[in-house]
Amino acid sequence: MSIYENIKTACKKSEISISALENRLGFSRSSICKWDTNTPGVDKVKAVADILGVTVDDLLADTQDDG
Repeated sequence: MSIYENIKTACKKSEISISALENRLGFSRSSICKWDTNTPGVDKVKAVADILGVTVDDLLADTQDDG
C-alpha cells in the first residue's frame, strides 16, 4: 500500500476523516492525498503518525503481499 492508503486505513481505525486530520494539523486541504505522487517531509509524516497513534514505520510500510 502507499503512504496515502496506510493513512486512510489508520484514519478509519481512529474514526477521523482525512480532511479533519489535515485541518487539525494545519495542512492545506487535500494535501495528504497528494502524497501518492509527492514525497512528504518526515516532519509531516511524524505529525500524522502522532495524531493517529501509529508509528512512522506503520505509515511507510508496504503491506502488499508478494505471493
